[in-house]
Amino acid sequence: MAITLSGDHAISAPPLSARLTPAQVWGIVLLTPYLLVFLAFVVYPVSYGLWLARHPASYVALYNDPVFARAAVNTLIFLVIGINIKMLIALFLSGFFAQQRTWIRWLSVIFILPWAVPSIPTILSVRFMLNPEWGVVNQLIFKFTGDDGPNWLNDPTVALAMAIGVHIWKSLPFWTLILITGRLAIPHDLFEAAEVDGASWWQKFRFITWPSMQTLYVTCTLLSMIWTLGDFNSVYLLTGGGPADLTHVLSTLGIRYLRLDQLSLAMASIVCAMPFVLPLVYFMMKRLSR
Repeated sequence: MAITLSGDHAISAPPLSARLTPAQVWGIVLLTPYLLVFLAFVVYPVSYGLWLARHPASYVALYNDPVFARAAVNTLIFLVIGINIKMLIALFLSGFFAQQRTWIRWLSVIFILPWAVPSIPTILSVRFMLNPEWGVVNQLIFKFTGDDGPNWLNDPTVALAMAIGVHIWKSLPFWTLILITGRLAIPHDLFEAAEVDGASWWQKFRFITWPSMQTLYVTCTLLSMIWTLGDFNSVYLLTGGGPADLTHVLSTLGIRYLRLDQLSLAMASIVCAMPFVLPLVYFMMKRLSR
C-alpha cells in the first residue's frame, strides 16, 4: 500500500504487524483457535442444517405429519409444566439448603448427585425401575398390595408425565444451587430487622427475598426454557418417543426422522423450534443488558 505525497513521491505504509502492539498480536493469536473452533463446530453445522432444511416441501410434509403436531404440543406442555414446577421447587429448596446446619450440608451432597451423575445411567435406571415385569416399583406394589402394577410407560399421558418428572429431578439441583447464591447475596441485616418487627416467614419472603431474587429467578427461568427445548435425554432415554410416537418433543423428533432416513424432515423439525428459541434468547439478553 502506498500513500501519495506532493509530486510523484510516495512512501509505503508500514505492514500490519508493525502497526499492532504486542498485546494486540497476542490477542489475535489467542483468539484464532477459538474462532476456528466456532466456525467448525457452530457456524458450519448450523449453516449446513439450514441448507438441508431449505426446501418448502419439507415443511409441508411436517405439517401433514400428525407426529409433528403431537410433538409440538408435547413441547409446550413440557415447557409450561416442567419449568414452572422445577423453578418453584428450586426457589423454596434454596431457602432450605441455605441454612447453616451440618446435616443440611451433608444432605445437599446427596441432593446434587442426580445432576452430577451422567444422564444415560441415571435415566436408564429410572426406566428399569418402571419396567412392568421386573421393575422395583411394580415389585413393591405387588409386595404391599398383592396387585400387579401398571405399565407405566405404555400410557402416553403417564409416560410424558414421567419424562417431565425425570427432567425436574435431573436438573433441579443445578437451579437450586444458582438460587442459593442469590439468597446468600441478600444482606442478613434485612432479615434481622424484619425479625425485630415481628414479620412472619411469608412476609420476609414477600418483601425481602422475592424482590431481591426476582431478576435472577426470571433470568434462570428463561435460560432453563432454552436448555429444556434441547433436552433430548429425558424423553428419548426414558420413553424413546413411545408409545406409538406419542411422547416425542421437538428435540427428539429429529432423531425419529433420521432413523427413517428423512434427513430434510429432521433438519426442518429442528428449524421449527426457532420460533420458541429466538424470543427466549432475545428476552434473556435484554434482561441481562439492563
